[in-house]
Amino acid sequence: MKEITGSTQLFGIVADPIAQVRTPQVLNAWFSRQGVDGVLVPFHVGSEDLATAFDAFRRMRNLGGFIVTVPHKTDTVALCDEVSERARAIGAANAVRREADGRLVGDMFDGMGFVEGLKSQGHDPRGRSVLLLGAGGAAAAIAHALAEAGVEQLTIANRTVAKAQAIAERTMHSVPGIRVHAVEKAESANHDMVVNATSLGMRADDPLPIAASQLRPGLLVAEIIMKPEMTALLQTAQENGCTIHLGRHMLDCQANLMGEFMLGRSVA
Repeated sequence: MKEITGSTQLFGIVADPIAQVRTPQVLNAWFSRQGVDGVLVPFHVGSEDLATAFDAFRRMRNLGGFIVTVPHKTDTVALCDEVSERARAIGAANAVRREADGRLVGDMFDGMGFVEGLKSQGHDPRGRSVLLLGAGGAAAAIAHALAEAGVEQLTIANRTVAKAQAIAERTMHSVPGIRVHAVEKAESANHDMVVNATSLGMRADDPLPIAASQLRPGLLVAEIIMKPEMTALLQTAQENGCTIHLGRHMLDCQANLMGEFMLGRSVA
């Protein structure tokens, strides 16, 4: 077990709820491999207290940075003192570095991590037709990264279609030439890949983010939820003859990027 001393640098992950996150295990293992005297711990912060928490983080002199996840990625952009062009274009951030003067600098690695996770399992998204479920910060990042990765077309489905349309327009502006559509009802016809970027699946009583009848054999169904590893969506998809892709692959592939960023090292 790592010994924590007065000179150990602190890092965190901010979420609500928090019990489902795998980031502490993954990043602490990464710190150990890198020989970094640092520890990452969970911070359970609700939306109503997020601004207050950010102010506190600015004043914590031994805080190196923190990861941000559901439901705070979009709000993080406005709460940071500076964000990358990537985070600004996406409209969300999931990693924040605290500078020596207390300034908070944000960036977004969800999309890069998701695409690299797909490729690591042999699923290159180039040329595919993708149905993306959800319109939050993670969905925005994944839409942007999939567009950059060369998908043939992208459809974003969300109950509040205006949110999906906003991501579609932002993505088409950032990656000229990509076709992005926003819809209210999730239908997998004419798509060969479905990505769940909603929070549905974290709780045992959550409904499926897409009707089970839409999960046809041969479809690639990808998840971003880490815990449970086998969500109800993935279980149903597997039973229906789909190929499944676990949520942990996204985190595993972006851990290095987030760690380097919070330590102030250069990242892509």
